[in-house]
Amino acid sequence: MSSLWTPGGTPDDQQDRRPRPPASRDGADDEQATRAELARLQAELRATPVGDIIANHAIGLWQLALLHLGLEEPETMDLGEAGLAIDAVAALVEGLGARLGRHEAALRDALTQLRLAFVQQTNH
Repeated sequence: MSSLWTPGGTPDDQQDRRPRPPASRDGADDEQATRAELARLQAELRATPVGDIIANHAIGLWQLALLHLGLEEPETMDLGEAGLAIDAVAALVEGLGARLGRHEAALRDALTQLRLAFVQQTNH
């Protein structure tokens, strides 16, 4: 899954992409710097394949489901919340299928793992 896009870029992308503060504290310069930064971020977003962004969101939902499954902290288990997150992952993965391109197989595997973990936690 190391080929997935993340907010920090891909693992191979060592570029620092954090927003930079404007050079000047002058109000007009601040506004101009803010607009330039917004334009740069929008260009970066447009340049990122949509499938990569959707896959990134699916992984975020997958992580959310794991948190609510309480695998590491059983006292935090909430199967209702976990089920909702799992259904959201399923909606993306099963709804988009092959349109996810290179991410489809890994996301299907992740969804299967979630469903198995959910069943295991339900039986505890």
